[in-house]
Amino acid sequence: MSVRKVLLVAGEASGDLHGATLVHAIHEIDPSIAVSGVGGTHLRAAGMEILVDTAAVATMGFVEIIGSAGRFWHMYRLLVSFIQEQKPALLILIDYPEFNLLLAKRAKALGVPVFYYISPQVWAWRRGRVRKIARRVDRLATVFPFEAELYAKASPGNHGRPLAEFVGHPLLDMARPTRTRAETRSRYGLDAQRPLLAILPGSRRKEIRYLLEPAIVAARRLRQEGWQAAIALASTLRHTDLQEALDGGSVELPIVEDDTYNLVHAADAVVVASGTATLETALLERPMVIMYRVSPLTYAIARRLVNVAHIGLPNIVLDRGVFPELIQNDVSPENIAAAVRDVYARRHELAASLAEVRGRLGEPGAARRAARLAVELMP
Repeated sequence: MSVRKVLLVAGEASGDLHGATLVHAIHEIDPSIAVSGVGGTHLRAAGMEILVDTAAVATMGFVEIIGSAGRFWHMYRLLVSFIQEQKPALLILIDYPEFNLLLAKRAKALGVPVFYYISPQVWAWRRGRVRKIARRVDRLATVFPFEAELYAKASPGNHGRPLAEFVGHPLLDMARPTRTRAETRSRYGLDAQRPLLAILPGSRRKEIRYLLEPAIVAARRLRQEGWQAAIALASTLRHTDLQEALDGGSVELPIVEDDTYNLVHAADAVVVASGTATLETALLERPMVIMYRVSPLTYAIARRLVNVAHIGLPNIVLDRGVFPELIQNDVSPENIAAAVRDVYARRHELAASLAEVRGRLGEPGAARRAARLAVELMP
């Protein structure tokens, strides 16, 4: 019997993490399935053959994507060649919508079934694209309950089955500490008594270019009030990326690698880039300040396309603005410091909202449920 091959594309750090748990779950069903594609350290550790490293293509915003057009076109041609030559039994796409939906169209034309895990956030932008997605994708596993409802209203599904199924959020299985707060603080030389600010400035170079410096300056100001701070370094970044984001300046703060969950758990407040890390922070039950800043042109375009009342995922899940959101020019040291003081003062009040976020994300086991849906599509 020939080995069934899967092509998987996870173009960002969060997709690499969720893709790894999905690959593990697929191998629990059928260990012989061979997975290749776009991913990073987590997918490599899960046994996937890396054709393109996530770190080489992770980007943010419309303008930044245009600047990386050459790399995206090269990756597209490489993956199409893989589909034509290796004839995979399934294409698995994780988030990363602009590129992945283009690849999905080509895969469908070549007769390869397409499975989308962590579906494009059409509820935030371009809701009219639901029907286009339905034409290009055979099945979606959604991680928010309202996503499945949106697809059900817009598309009857494929072959008598609903197009989308809510499987729960994979972070429910992942976002937990492995150490006590005291142990983590001791490991990184942090004071056991002083309040701790965890800084999560993002997983992409463009992102930290906009967010790292004001967060560090805010931490410096809070230090005068007794605070201490540490930075979580994403797996897609290196120490030199932090220095370049500061134009060669000193980072000054402890840098924590491959231990973000424990750092957040040990913190009293978190300053975090908008994205998946905000949900991780919520599941670790820490009050947060959410930052979002991109190039002015990217933001101008996004404002015309995005239709949501909130930008932070915990606020979107709750459908109300619980955690402060600093957007574009509001991302300043003064505003960050003030917002940190605010959430720290309200930390007991915010605990109920953090518990509510967890309750709305379903039950653990998302990757296993998604893996079953994916394997069902394979001939």
